[in-house]
Amino acid sequence: MSTPDTLSVPRSWPIGSPLSAAPAPDHCVLSGYPSPAPPAHGFLIRTADARQLAAYRRLRRENFVVEQHLFDSSDADDIDDDPRTVVLVAVAPVGTVLGGVRLAPATTEDLGWWTGSRLVVDRHRRTRGVGNALVRAACAYAEDTNALRFEATVQQRHAPMFTHLGWIRTGETRIGGVPHTRMRWPIDRIERLARSAKAMLGPLLRTLGSAPMTLGGPGFHGDDGAPVPGSDLVAACDAIIPSMVQRDPEWAGWCSVLVNLNDLAAMGAQPVGLLDSVAAPTRSSLTRILRGLARASEIWDVPVLGGHTQLGPAALSVTALGRTHRPVRGGGGRAGHEVRLTADLGGGWRPGYRGQQWDSSSHRAAPELRAMGRFVADTGPAAAKDVSMAGIAGTAGMLAEASGTGVELDIARLPRPDRVALADWLTCFPGFAMLTTDRAGAPIAATGPATSAVCGVLTATPGVLLRWPDGTTTTAVPGTVTGLGHS
Repeated sequence: MSTPDTLSVPRSWPIGSPLSAAPAPDHCVLSGYPSPAPPAHGFLIRTADARQLAAYRRLRRENFVVEQHLFDSSDADDIDDDPRTVVLVAVAPVGTVLGGVRLAPATTEDLGWWTGSRLVVDRHRRTRGVGNALVRAACAYAEDTNALRFEATVQQRHAPMFTHLGWIRTGETRIGGVPHTRMRWPIDRIERLARSAKAMLGPLLRTLGSAPMTLGGPGFHGDDGAPVPGSDLVAACDAIIPSMVQRDPEWAGWCSVLVNLNDLAAMGAQPVGLLDSVAAPTRSSLTRILRGLARASEIWDVPVLGGHTQLGPAALSVTALGRTHRPVRGGGGRAGHEVRLTADLGGGWRPGYRGQQWDSSSHRAAPELRAMGRFVADTGPAAAKDVSMAGIAGTAGMLAEASGTGVELDIARLPRPDRVALADWLTCFPGFAMLTTDRAGAPIAATGPATSAVCGVLTATPGVLLRWPDGTTTTAVPGTVTGLGHS
């Protein structure tokens, strides 16, 4: 192993660069050198081909079996036979393999829990920075492969290098009689999304004051929709980001209706009408936006009652009105309540938005969409929220925050589409998806074509935890999401 690099360097490292005799532009970054001038004998990190894989395995045997006696005759195991296993190698300009590391999913079904192992550097060529760079490249590769949990068990003498790189110690063990440390790389993908999408809400919305009905009033503070005082009406309002309006006008028009009707559905309200505000730089763009909006209005049978349309910079927002005598709160949950996800798993990624927007609605027939929209109203849960820009995990945190609790999600029980990475599913906009909470065993109404399952529990401690198949919990979002507090 190399000695720990004492340089302050980024966490995310490029990998998979093609092997070349000439130094690549990212050469000094990969090797951990602070100067733009490359070292005399540099290296690149890439995924191993067949020749490099054989060289890596020879290095492993030399190091772990012959030199360190950690294994009797071979260090090969089932991970080597797993076709999903990836090996990264550090390669000198002349093609010599200087070291390597392997990564693989830890479960039969890839749930986003990956492990790194068999990190080795040529004992005759222990170049400063090789082991360091391999660890960094492994972290970057794991995150790029949608890992939400990445761990390694390392010899105690090498634990300081991992700690220096940002890894967290989680326990101790012994392998082959040698002390080892269990370590975890902190992956903050869910937290970053939640913070970027929702963290500013509390501080910003305090500007609106504290009049009795501000932000929905008592019990509905910061909810998906707001009860209109003195009536059975519920109002919801959402805007579509301008870049999406410009890039995909008809889809933006469709989504402007979808997200607002989801808000009403989460409140248990029956939609009765829409108001729109639309702007675009050309008549053609306006037409396409309105075409998508009109199609959604027709499918859901909710009329556009009026609004405002003009030429100008792209902008789109819709207000939806619905009716209910018993609006469902987003903050009605209690510690110990079960958390249920009810989501439409049909459809696929919207072209141009892979990993970000799941289109489950545009192919559905009107009766299917309306049946899903009635689920919360017919079930009457203690609390409900539709999954928004913060994704499933972030929205669960919002529901928990409004309820004055935390939430723990069991990732193996989350309904999700086939062949969709869990990390993408937890952080995307899923089309139709409702998070509800209630006492254990509470009955639910028909879900239409949506899939529904209990997948978590509200807890006494704020924040969002993920529970893994081995019983370990990791923190997805520490503390609250919006800063709006208990509703």
